[in-house]
Amino acid sequence: MCGIVGYLGFREAYPIVINGLQRLEYRGYDSAGIVLANEINEGGLYKTKGKVADLREISEKNNTKGTLGIGHTRWATHGVPNDVNSHPHVSNSGNLVVVHNGIIENYDTLKKELIKRGYTFESDTDTEVLINLIEEVKKTNKCKLGYAVQIALRSVVGAYAIAVFDRSKPDEIIVARLGSPIAIGIGDDNKEFFIASDASPFIEYTKDAIYLDDEELAIIKLNKEIRVRKIHGNAVVAPDIQELQLNLDQIEKGGFDHFMLKEIHEQPDAIVDTYRGRLLPDQDIIKMGSVDNNITKFLNSKRIVIVACGTSWHAGLVGEYLFEDLARIPVEVEYASEFRYRNPVINKDDIVIAISQSGETADTLAAIKLARSKGAFVFGICNVVGSSIARETDSGAYTHAGPEIGVASTKAFTTQITVLSLIALKLGHLKGEISISDYHNYIQEMSIIPSKVEELLKIDKEVEKIAAIYKDAPNCLYLGRGYNFPVALEGALKLKEISYIHAEGYPAAEMKHGPIALIDESMPVVVIATKKGHYEKVVSNIQEIKSRKGKIIAIVTKGDTQVKAIADHVIEIPDTLEPFTPLLTTIPLQLLSYYIAVMRGCNVDQPRNLAKSVTVE
Repeated sequence: MCGIVGYLGFREAYPIVINGLQRLEYRGYDSAGIVLANEINEGGLYKTKGKVADLREISEKNNTKGTLGIGHTRWATHGVPNDVNSHPHVSNSGNLVVVHNGIIENYDTLKKELIKRGYTFESDTDTEVLINLIEEVKKTNKCKLGYAVQIALRSVVGAYAIAVFDRSKPDEIIVARLGSPIAIGIGDDNKEFFIASDASPFIEYTKDAIYLDDEELAIIKLNKEIRVRKIHGNAVVAPDIQELQLNLDQIEKGGFDHFMLKEIHEQPDAIVDTYRGRLLPDQDIIKMGSVDNNITKFLNSKRIVIVACGTSWHAGLVGEYLFEDLARIPVEVEYASEFRYRNPVINKDDIVIAISQSGETADTLAAIKLARSKGAFVFGICNVVGSSIARETDSGAYTHAGPEIGVASTKAFTTQITVLSLIALKLGHLKGEISISDYHNYIQEMSIIPSKVEELLKIDKEVEKIAAIYKDAPNCLYLGRGYNFPVALEGALKLKEISYIHAEGYPAAEMKHGPIALIDESMPVVVIATKKGHYEKVVSNIQEIKSRKGKIIAIVTKGDTQVKAIADHVIEIPDTLEPFTPLLTTIPLQLLSYYIAVMRGCNVDQPRNLAKSVTVE
């Protein structure tokens, strides 16, 4: 939820940390802070409410010397966003400093005990409690910092990724995690180290990184090998050094005004990358090792349960249509945040599919652990290599969408649907639910979907003109049927996420069961009315809206005349087979939301109150 960056080495830490924070600002942008130190204790601590640019303005007027630094960009949990609650936080002695991503659930109990022992607190945060707890343990046990952090964390209930150092010993940083990601970059000959919530802040410096697992602590000391051990117990862990596949071009805007627009336009390539090595149209083959290696489980499964949150949940709903239609396997789609707190009926022959862009979504991770405890086979779909979901699931598939920096997901959605389509089609074929000729047609059509998305992106100016008409609408309704009902939900989510216009998605037939009361001449209604799937029924729904003076923005198949005659605005998509329509119908809805948000002066990449990855409850 928050972003952590740290550096220890021979370079000046400030530019590395401040630039890294700007790359991680999608994780939180309520406030930001940085602390610096070196052998003669030069450098300072600067923090402020607002964005990293505000922090840069404040800090660069002061001393930014230091070869050790840690920084933080915050999404507020405990305590309102202000200068005092911003990280880093310092212990009462002034010696220990921490940055923290997560929530310490028992902070109030710990705080009361520390107050009894004479500690005082300036902020409302759980993090200030944590750093003083570490100090109390260090003082009481007369121990080294690494051991003090380890003992203190054994008393903590909650989630965390932390980086801690002692200002009197600026050659060492202690890092630990439980439920929140942390990566450690390793320079040549251990002469420098990098710390970050993901690898993007340090990719130009090193390709070697360690991803800590839950309940692991790392002691990072200059010119020494990193030591990793379990927080509970003293088991030593051999660090798994991975080579990063990320490159700098992927996390820059590349000439686009916003990351979101760049990522919308990256979707043809992202879908191709997700197909690569899996979809072999010349051979009529779908090849997925993670499915092939577990094919008996998939073919014998009595039910698939999909767990996800937000946009990934909408992708899961599309998956429900795909698996039931193509493979004839019953599917339930669950909000991970609800699933984890129920007592769900899960059987050993169920397959649970967990979907998450980041692979770190807290509720989805908890749902995975619950499903596995009940004996289910858990299959993960995520975008980030080495993420927690990739490690916690029995098997899975990466989407290969590349980094998604914009908070509102775009290419994550289409690549998740792409993976679900591949699996459903493969299973449908193996189960004999799809004829050989239909299977061939599906594969051939899948192979040209990226070119159709590319063609569709050329309508952006047309969508921009429609956006200009409705940018001031207070409400908006999205309607779809069948495969495109989840797309209506996703379109509404995109609009409210980045433009702050209230929007709701509904199955088109449900309009008469309540939402029709809202329709008047000021209500824009986006209707997905492709020729595939209940077309005549949707046309009837459009007529009902028009008779009440609603404004219709229709997404139609190219060449449509019937809807075109009655809608106020029409956006055409290329024709395709019905299961693949969501990959196309979602594109104009993403563009519509984007242009409306830009025209309203909203921060498209960093919408208020939202963070990219929800790693805490």
